[in-house]
Amino acid sequence: MLGKKLRDNSMMATTTETAPAKDFTKIYTQARRAEEEIKTLTLDQRILFIDKLQKVLIKKQDKVIEYLQKETFKSPTDIMTSEIYGPIDFLEYLKKNVKNNLKDKKVPTPMALMGKKSMIIKEPVGTVLLIAPWNYPFFQAVVQSALSFICGNATIFKPSEVTPLKGLVEEVFSEAGFHPHWVQIVYGDADVGRKLIDGRPDKIFFTGSVEAGREIMARASKNLIPVELELGGKDPMIVFDDANIHRTTSGALWGGLIASGQSCTSVERLMVHEKIYPAFKEMLVKKAKKIRVAFKADPEVEIGPMVTKEQVMVVRNHLEDALAKGAKLLTGETWDRKSNEIPPIILEGVTRDMLVYDEETFGPIIPLYSFKNEEEAIKMANDSQFGLSVSIWSKDLDRCMRIARKIKTGNVSINNVMLTEGNANLPFGGTKNSGFGRYKGYMGFEAFSNSKSILIDKNSSKVESQWFPFGKEKHFHFKKLIVGVYETRGIKGFFQFIYHGLMLERIANKMSKKD
Repeated sequence: MLGKKLRDNSMMATTTETAPAKDFTKIYTQARRAEEEIKTLTLDQRILFIDKLQKVLIKKQDKVIEYLQKETFKSPTDIMTSEIYGPIDFLEYLKKNVKNNLKDKKVPTPMALMGKKSMIIKEPVGTVLLIAPWNYPFFQAVVQSALSFICGNATIFKPSEVTPLKGLVEEVFSEAGFHPHWVQIVYGDADVGRKLIDGRPDKIFFTGSVEAGREIMARASKNLIPVELELGGKDPMIVFDDANIHRTTSGALWGGLIASGQSCTSVERLMVHEKIYPAFKEMLVKKAKKIRVAFKADPEVEIGPMVTKEQVMVVRNHLEDALAKGAKLLTGETWDRKSNEIPPIILEGVTRDMLVYDEETFGPIIPLYSFKNEEEAIKMANDSQFGLSVSIWSKDLDRCMRIARKIKTGNVSINNVMLTEGNANLPFGGTKNSGFGRYKGYMGFEAFSNSKSILIDKNSSKVESQWFPFGKEKHFHFKKLIVGVYETRGIKGFFQFIYHGLMLERIANKMSKKD
């Protein structure tokens, strides 16, 4: 349980000094004022702000890397690919797709409502509260805040107190021309998060641990605040015997070790077909021993140190528990079980009674398993409390798609790993204890907007046939109308519908005049 509790410190950390209640009142007063300001902006004007923000991120790459290295200890190239390229690319997606996704949409009107028109319009939800974890602090701040803003919302963003990036996010938004209260950054611990929820935002989007997610849902339910949760994972990687071993071992190491394994979609279960298992294991171990771990501004370093001492303890507990119960250590024997510079750890012989089997490690441990056939691989992949992401590796794409449909998960990468996150067109989210709701892709616009349904009728003198008063004649013709449309069907059914519909209209208007 320790690993899951410590994944996100923004809600589960020990309470420390927090701001007085009046400050939270001020935050929401400013947010409500910002709602009105943002409403005056046209969509084209909001797009211009996103374009400016993108330009600022491109210009400030070196400063972002410097900030993030100090707080997350990631290698420069890791930061470049995930925390800089990712947000820049997502902003490009917003600019190109927001108009089509937020425009008014006409929808069909059924035959029974003939003469009327139907449409859906998108509106802001109001004030959105974003609570983020410590592992990808800049990505979360920019991507989610920008999505909220482009949909017309005021935003309150609470970063983790572990990696707050104080001043950096405000600086980039300010330089892009955002008014100070459009995106408010509120620093603090778990109690700050609770007080922000009690301020009654119109929507909460949380990324973090299962336990913190449950607490947020319970607290939000008191005021019926809608919540979306992106929680943990124990992601399987399934490798069949026709996969390219050289490419697949490289993908497995990157997928399991990038950011020192501190990603919700890290490979935490590596499942290899028994026919290639020995050769795969040999190459995997050989490559793993060449991966460099250090805390320095060197573009050639692959992995930086772990972020928190608490998460180091989780890795140690999972490792020592597994070894005590019979697992075998293939790499990582040089680690002293204390340092946050943890070398790649590959485990063999993991069983269901071990913590590492289904608890999220959130660290650089890759458990290695073998399987006999497709059915066993599917069963193993689904044997988890989580359902966030999976990768499937095989030349047989039909098999990959067949398996993809049978695994309960939110995301699938085929012959690649963690790549659904790299396409802003794809919605992202999980199943089971990995949470619910989606952001990114077209569903991201849905998540941060209110869909308002509108039906338009003419201002005529006619009354509706289903209105009062009722009577035997109405009842008879309604019954015949239903039979014509849904049982008789075809041309005969259509004329039956028309006839009984006209009769209903005639009877309804005749009865209404008697009133």
